[in-house]
Amino acid sequence: MSQQITILYFGHLVDMVFRESEVMFLPRTVSDIKGLMEHLSRRGENWPVMFDTHKDRLKITVNKQFAEYDTPLKGGDEVAFVAFQMN
Repeated sequence: MSQQITILYFGHLVDMVFRESEVMFLPRTVSDIKGLMEHLSRRGENWPVMFDTHKDRLKITVNKQFAEYDTPLKGGDEVAFVAFQMN
């Protein structure tokens, strides 16, 4: 099975990372959500800010189910990062 995953971005995250979605190959070193976030943060610029500064406003789903940092990932998964505004 292909180790591709689809990543979706919602809310103000779209403006931060300049995309609504992407398909990427899951690196062998990435086995869960936390690992994916660390991998994406290495892209620099707004990526670490998105995951560090906004983590209290960030919800994550895997295959449309709410996920935790230790949720495992596999090829074919759909990961969504959803930003909520705090008042």
